Amino acid sequence: MAFDDEKQKSRVSDEECSFYLEGLRESASFRDAYKQKMKNVVKANEMPMERSPDGLIKHIIHEKMNTMEMCIDAYMQFFEPGEGTGKTRHLTEEIAYVVEGKGYDLHWDVDFDCKDEFEWEWKTEPTKYEWKEGDFVYVPPYVIHQRFNADSDKEARVVVVNSRIIKKMGFDWFEQLENAKGFEDVKV
Repeated sequence: MAFDDEKQKSRVSDEECSFYLEGLRESASFRDAYKQKMKNVVKANEMPMERSPDGLIKHIIHEKMNTMEMCIDAYMQFFEPGEGTGKTRHLTEEIAYVVEGKGYDLHWDVDFDCKDEFEWEWKTEPTKYEWKEGDFVYVPPYVIHQRFNADSDKEARVVVVNSRIIKKMGFDWFEQLENAKGFEDVKV
């Protein structure tokens, strides 16, 4: 008898919705739009340049570029001799490939604990990672980082890739802590 009462109570609600049906319709609409407007190939001249708080970048893949790629953003950073990026941190991992030049990354590692809420603490002194043409650089999640061109007469170019999946999960924690030199006027 108690089971039947509980079963009946589980069906009681003053609210009605169509969340499931709406989800099916949204998915069908997305698939139709995906087939019609997305690109498989992005030509070099279609990759926009941006004067950003992190310096000069060329977007290779970005969610606003309507490409078939749905999981990553990729861009190329350009560094004048002796210059670098701003200082940033984000919850996504970052990978970078050095196309040209030599330099180094500074990483302020993070320790965290999750009690009632996240508690973050960054190292006061950064770890220096030197890189050169052909090298791969890994930046762990939420590590404060900054990249520099160590060459005094040659531009450096680095391709950077970040996942946009974590953003869709509600963790769009991306902060510009300090602008790149020469880009202080670019406001966040």
